[in-house]
Amino acid sequence: MTRKLFSAVAVAVLLSAGCFSVTRQSGPTALGQSLSGNWTSLSSGSIQDNCTNFTWAVTQYNGNSASGTFGALCYGFLQVNGTASATLTSASSASWTVAANASGPGVPSVCAISLTGTATITATSIVIPYSGTSCLGPLSGVETLKR
Repeated sequence: MTRKLFSAVAVAVLLSAGCFSVTRQSGPTALGQSLSGNWTSLSSGSIQDNCTNFTWAVTQYNGNSASGTFGALCYGFLQVNGTASATLTSASSASWTVAANASGPGVPSVCAISLTGTATITATSIVIPYSGTSCLGPLSGVETLKR
């Protein structure tokens, strides 16, 4: 009994004195590094998706954030180019945003595109449900990106 009591007191003293500590490595920088590189859509999307052929070249990461250039094809004829960024919200998800402009026949010279969503990140893919707006109306769908 005294041996257990002594052990408990010794551990408590070490913890309170700062001689022993437990550090949890969350790894957001490692996640940002693992996102770096080029990501593209697995397929050309489904008929109900407004945008397809996503590309995301992650060129910058800092802590729990990653960003880079973005491209897509929306409504089948709008070529979209801009930037995308993601911020880690848990170990396997990130809030995701796109700010871009689109060009194509019959659209204003500046057709702003804005997309948001919460991406699910796995070791090999990023699944991105998205919604947003464009000069032609609302956008929504789901894209899966791989390297």
